[in-house]
Amino acid sequence: MSTHTHQFGDLATQLLMDSRRSTATETLLKYNDVLVRAVVREQRHLEALLQAALPPPDADQDTPDAILPTVLLYQTAINRNKRCLLAYHAHRIERLKDLYWQVGGALPLLLSMPAATSSNSASDGANDVRAKLSPHEVDFLRSYNASLLAFRSSLSPTSYGADGNGGEHTLTEDVDLLAPITRPPKDLHVLVRVARDCGVVHTEQGAIDFRRGHRFLVRRADVEHLIVQGFLEEV
Repeated sequence: MSTHTHQFGDLATQLLMDSRRSTATETLLKYNDVLVRAVVREQRHLEALLQAALPPPDADQDTPDAILPTVLLYQTAINRNKRCLLAYHAHRIERLKDLYWQVGGALPLLLSMPAATSSNSASDGANDVRAKLSPHEVDFLRSYNASLLAFRSSLSPTSYGADGNGGEHTLTEDVDLLAPITRPPKDLHVLVRVARDCGVVHTEQGAIDFRRGHRFLVRRADVEHLIVQGFLEEV
């Protein structure tokens, strides 16, 4: 009868394989809560074995040379598991940040958008991004979003002018901190086509009812977030 020999670090390696698969398919996989908990349990088991192998804390003697290889084995396994856990969660955090900026900082849209961002990815039963996340990851996104909004609102009006006594001017009127910068705009205005109905939007030119199929020439700063979210398409 064949038996499977479990080695310390095998479970943590599976977490890294999840991260690699996520990168290869450019998708956000479901948070592997079962595997993470299994690695944490293995950590506690290793720490218990390490404590049992060491001399009692009150013993007035050095660690015997005979048990040093055992101590080194357990400590190396503990450190490796920690690195794998940190790498797995750091990879997911960076992936969440990328998704956040792809939708222009629209957190409700991000949490409700389809989880599969690639046509080659397979669905595992979840139909939106939120279903892929752990509660702590949802809390992170909310805190990340709140921090950015607080930073944007903290930009107080700045006075400027040729003589230094110009009128009040808010930096965020001309700079959208949540807009993507992969392709710098070449013009202040852009011709857009409405891909999805998004209702009435108040712009510099007044209120515009963006209905599907219509085209408008508008100020880019007024509709940049709609372009990022997929409601409008540049023509």
